[in-house]
Amino acid sequence: MKLTAKNSKLKTAFTLTELIIVVLMIALFFSLAQVRLFGMLRRNTFRARLQDFVSAMQMAAHGAAESDKRYEVIVDLAEQSYLLRTISSDNLSDVLEEEVIVWNDFGDNCWLAYVEFDDGDFTNEGRARFRVGHAGWQYGGKMVFLDEEERIYSVVVNRLNPAVTLTEGDAQLLLTRSESEIPF
Repeated sequence: MKLTAKNSKLKTAFTLTELIIVVLMIALFFSLAQVRLFGMLRRNTFRARLQDFVSAMQMAAHGAAESDKRYEVIVDLAEQSYLLRTISSDNLSDVLEEEVIVWNDFGDNCWLAYVEFDDGDFTNEGRARFRVGHAGWQYGGKMVFLDEEERIYSVVVNRLNPAVTLTEGDAQLLLTRSESEIPF
């Protein structure tokens, strides 16, 4: 009987080695979960930054459609920032402080690579301007962004549609034709 009691104690008790292995496995699972969570939060931060930018563009289009005001979104590729303003004067080069509605940067994990307009103009430096009035956007185009893993996202502005869209990948842009290219 002594032998059986001793064997049952050995079978039910953890050794120090087993306990350390269990604690290490729990720590490993916790570390993996933490890495995945932070990765997901970074992606959400990237998407949140882009969604804030798209919301500012849509706010401009919606505000212009419902009033006689004109709005301008200035995207600064050098500063990696954007500005939404109400156009209140005929001098479009000066941005007055009282005109600014939203001024924000894209953040560290969101990089604006280039802007392409629907008339074929392209820039990867300086500033790009998107103006919208009651009749719609003056120019259409796309802004191409990269996340920290260099995945491509496009924000597309269409002259014919007031909606500004965010798509994954480098979106195709419908280019406008000049009058000399129209066959009739």
